[in-house]
Amino acid sequence: MNRHMALGTNDRRHLISELIASGDVRSQSQLVQLLSERGVKVTQATASRDLEDLGAYRMKNSSGELIYVIAPTSESSATSPSDLIIKMEVNGNLVVARTPPGGAQLLASAIDQAESAGHLPSVMGTIAGDDTVLIIARSHNGGEEVCSQVKSAVRSRF
Repeated sequence: MNRHMALGTNDRRHLISELIASGDVRSQSQLVQLLSERGVKVTQATASRDLEDLGAYRMKNSSGELIYVIAPTSESSATSPSDLIIKMEVNGNLVVARTPPGGAQLLASAIDQAESAGHLPSVMGTIAGDDTVLIIARSHNGGEEVCSQVKSAVRSRF
C-alpha cells in the first residue's frame, strides 16, 4: 500500500513540473496516478488547477502524441503570445486566431488568464484546437473590440 504524504502547493507544483519535464504526462488522470505513485494524493480537480497555474498545456511531441509541457515564463522567451498569433479574423462576436501547430492552447490560456485578471473585459472565453483559437466576445457584435484588445494585450505581453 502506498503511503501518501501531504505536500504544500509549491512543493507539489515543483514535483508536477519535474514530471512534465520528463515528457511522460499525457493526461490529468495520468498525472494524478504519477503523483500517487510518488506518495502524493490529489484529486483531478487539484491537478487541473495546478496545471493551469503552472501554465501547462498540451502539444504534440515528435511522435505525434499529446503531452503536457510548461509554458516558458522568461521575458526573453521565444514563445510569447505575440509569437503565437499568425492571423486574426473577425465575424460578429467571434474572433479566430491562427497559431503555429501546437500553439493554440498556450495562446488560449494566456487570453483566459488575462480575461480573468480583468485585462480583456470584452472576452467571454476561448476554445482552442491545435493551431486555432476561437475567442468569443461578450457582446453580439464585439469581435472587432476583442481583436483590438487582444492585439494590444499581446503587444504588452499580457
